[in-house]
Amino acid sequence: MRNQYFQWSTTLKQALTRKKTDTDEPSTEKLKRALNFVDLTALGIGSTLGCGVYVLAGSVTKSVAGPAVVLSFIIAAVVSAFSGLCYAEFAGRVPKAGSAYIYSYVTVGEFTAFVIGWNLLSEHLIAVAAVAKAMSNYVDTLLGNPYKIFMLEFMPINISFLSEYPDFISFFIIFITTMLVAWGVRESSLVNNIFTIVNLLTICLVIVSGFFNANYSNWSISKTQIPIGVKGGEGGFLPFGWAGVAAGAAKCFAAFIGFDCIATTGEETRNPKKDIPIAIVTTLVIITLAYCGVATVLTLMWPYYDQDPDAPLPTLYNNLDLPVLKCVVLGGAIFALCASLLGSLFPLPRILYSMSSDGLLYSILSKVNSTTKTPVISTLLCGLFSGSVAAIFNLEQLIDMVSIGTFQAYTIVCICILILRYQDNCLPCEMTEEKKNLKSSNMWVVFSKQKLPNSSTQYLSRILIMTFSFASIVFGISLASLEVINFSERVLFIILFYCALGIIIMSILLMSRLPQAKENLPFKVPLVPLVPCLSILFNVYLMILLDYKTWIRFSVWLTCGLLIYFFYGMKNSLEGKKTIAEKNRNELVSNY
Repeated sequence: MRNQYFQWSTTLKQALTRKKTDTDEPSTEKLKRALNFVDLTALGIGSTLGCGVYVLAGSVTKSVAGPAVVLSFIIAAVVSAFSGLCYAEFAGRVPKAGSAYIYSYVTVGEFTAFVIGWNLLSEHLIAVAAVAKAMSNYVDTLLGNPYKIFMLEFMPINISFLSEYPDFISFFIIFITTMLVAWGVRESSLVNNIFTIVNLLTICLVIVSGFFNANYSNWSISKTQIPIGVKGGEGGFLPFGWAGVAAGAAKCFAAFIGFDCIATTGEETRNPKKDIPIAIVTTLVIITLAYCGVATVLTLMWPYYDQDPDAPLPTLYNNLDLPVLKCVVLGGAIFALCASLLGSLFPLPRILYSMSSDGLLYSILSKVNSTTKTPVISTLLCGLFSGSVAAIFNLEQLIDMVSIGTFQAYTIVCICILILRYQDNCLPCEMTEEKKNLKSSNMWVVFSKQKLPNSSTQYLSRILIMTFSFASIVFGISLASLEVINFSERVLFIILFYCALGIIIMSILLMSRLPQAKENLPFKVPLVPLVPCLSILFNVYLMILLDYKTWIRFSVWLTCGLLIYFFYGMKNSLEGKKTIAEKNRNELVSNY
């Protein structure tokens, strides 16, 4: 029994630390390399530029930020850009399908990679369901809610944690999109390009028409002009203050989720090391300009407190008595939501394919159809699951479940960038004489003269990264607590806040003195360690702000994934089998 326990613990330790090694060349599976820079940029824009423009902008403007929603989008864009830059560097390093799953597998280890991959599946599965639900609600609202009225009368669902009625329209929308994605990467990419072009033209039309119909006094509405009984804050450009801008930024962050789908196409891109990083950066620039432009004209054309939170743009043109523009924008919104749905569904089978190819999930999920050159079984399974979720949950519940997996994935990617930048690429990480001398009083003088990382600087960087990550968690918890606790309990959290802030600043300063690896990469994150550290800090804080129900759902999903890993993935891992085979080979050589 004791030997069995020791053997199991040794296997678990190996699983926690073993890393993927065969990433320099693409796999031998027959995924079709058909995507170029334009396709990748269109995919990123299509998956991101949907609900944020046609739904979220109106709801945040009306009751959270007012005209200052423009600032909220800018702040959210900056935070997203930090993570996007880290994704761009990783995409150039590891041109494989699987996104943050592969990135963490290469740098951190198998167990962490599985957790990240499993959470990415949750993120995209629920994002697909949320977009389909938003599309269904969008059309139904504009038609006067005929479907909702009919279903509430004949098929109500009287369960508190489910939707009020089954949404078969959402299921049908996802089914059609799944068939398109399974048809072929070139075909689905072509359709996505068309949808994205229509979407961008519609947004340009909104921005141009908005400036012709702008009423600049809508940015300076006084409190006395706000109708009685309407939640309009204090009026002006900042009716809800800077607190409203910050709260709006937290909500607007969800509008930027989706650009990471570009990173999942590494094995279907013709020149992944060059095209993927540039496409990620280009996507972030375009969608930021689009969001800020639409938010600007939306609040200039109509008072912020009278915006429609469900379908702001068509309602706006209806109020301005512009029926032609209303119809054009309505059509563009439908195309945009279709592109967003396609972009959200596209990465799912690729992540499943990558994980199952590595032996961590069931092998049937890595089967590539010989005709379509796509993982058809994985695609159909994802569509079936997302369609079922969309049919039985309401939109608010779905949106609440999307973010946590994204925040965690972004955090791990940024940590991986720090690990790689300070990694010693020449010597293995083991206890050397240099590492034993870390306690020397003049160690910073020695390290400041180092031009390349060695085992000692690598070891110290890992300690600083771990210290920074822990301090970020304490910082986020204390800052979030200061906003909700009473005065008598604030002293403790204020002390924790400033202590964590001091450790964070000190960790960044100390890391900045360590030498970084000299590597020839198509794209590198600027201002390391500042940019990755700020991204980690923001993502951890936003993750802590999520409500407890989201954490419960996340825990249930994660528990299911861990059971699959421990009972299947650990013993079927290709890296694990490779390690065992190499160990047996070395023993044979030794015995010989």
